Amino acid sequence: MQPSTLTSQATDPFFQPRREDCPWCGSGRLRTRLRAPDPLRQRRSTFVLDECHACGHAFQNPRLTAEGLAFYHRDFYERRLEEFTARVRSARAVRRRHRATARALSALPDPESWLDVGTGHAGFPEAAKEFFPYTSFDGLDATARVARALVEGRVEEAHRGHLSTPGIADRLRARYDVVSMFHHLEHVLDPRAEIGAALTVLRPGGHLVVEVPDPRCAFARLLGRWWLPYGQPRHLHLMPLPNLRAELEAQGCTVLVTDRGSPHLPYDLSAALALALAPLPPLLLRAATPLLTAVSALDHLLAPLSRRTRLSNTYRLVARREV
Repeated sequence: MQPSTLTSQATDPFFQPRREDCPWCGSGRLRTRLRAPDPLRQRRSTFVLDECHACGHAFQNPRLTAEGLAFYHRDFYERRLEEFTARVRSARAVRRRHRATARALSALPDPESWLDVGTGHAGFPEAAKEFFPYTSFDGLDATARVARALVEGRVEEAHRGHLSTPGIADRLRARYDVVSMFHHLEHVLDPRAEIGAALTVLRPGGHLVVEVPDPRCAFARLLGRWWLPYGQPRHLHLMPLPNLRAELEAQGCTVLVTDRGSPHLPYDLSAALALALAPLPPLLLRAATPLLTAVSALDHLLAPLSRRTRLSNTYRLVARREV
């Protein structure tokens, strides 16, 4: 990341000082893109997402401290996120999504070893084995979910943390033919460092697969703070495709695939509705189920159009490590 210019120390121990420059390019030309309240309604906090006029990078500002990240990670991820996701996408839809992604990547040279970063319950490795039957899949995740995935046989090795956590990349150096990061980079403190660590664990000629939300999606402007990929306080960085492509090339990669269409997740409208309804008591939430089902059907009806336009909410890059 570029050197930072910081204001005075914030009084809230959950927040770092506010930045006055872009963490991606160093420009001071910032504007506020989003303000969102505490999703847990447990603290009187407001999360701000700023955007750089120079490069388009969007980032949480001020950023959560380690204490703040631990609080929201524990309470939001482990208790609320999966419960909320189940209201927006069924387990069957998630499995279909993983299979479609694995099928789209089946043109990769047959890899011997694959590391899925941010793997969670390792749903992707489990689905990908159908298309890569001779590949050994390992998983890495910041939560204990990866340990359960190991016990249940979805990965052959489990690693806890981030790739840029000191010692992890060195221990796994040049071990993998493919590293995948599906909706992972937006969660890390330093995306550049995480990319560099991914290239460290790749063998020369290996492939890096990155999939992230597209901050230039038209739904982001239309839905505002109800657009799910804004993901406050979970999402620390939202990177436009040109920025991420340039960074991969700067770190010695050749970008082979740029895909704005097939990675699209058809949930923008239904997730926005679910976010708006989230504060309601359980009884009213259950009563709203038919409405959520109808809006979800509309999302899927719009999906072919979304995948061909700026309504697509996700993009994927496949890059080859050259050095």
